Amino acid sequence: MNIYVGNLSREVTEEELREEFKAFGGVTSVSIIKDKYSGQSRGFGFVEMPSKSEGEAAIAGLKGKTLKDRTLDVNEARPRSDSRGGGFSGRERQRRY
Repeated sequence: MNIYVGNLSREVTEEELREEFKAFGGVTSVSIIKDKYSGQSRGFGFVEMPSKSEGEAAIAGLKGKTLKDRTLDVNEARPRSDSRGGGFSGRERQRRY
């Protein structure tokens, strides 16, 4: 199960986040999203857990918990949409003349 974790403090590390979730079961992966230019945390990340029951327990147990002076926002991650940016590819553009 893929879990979204929002409102993270910039100081939280992936290992600290892993430790919080390990209390509820196995953790397959942890990824804190970082700004590609500055390298700083963008304040959210994703945790992958092997089973839905462990993931639901983690969501229930960690939603609203305070970690490094920030209240966590924890939900099941939504699937990523295919439309990123809404631009046109070269073939879809129409000529203007």
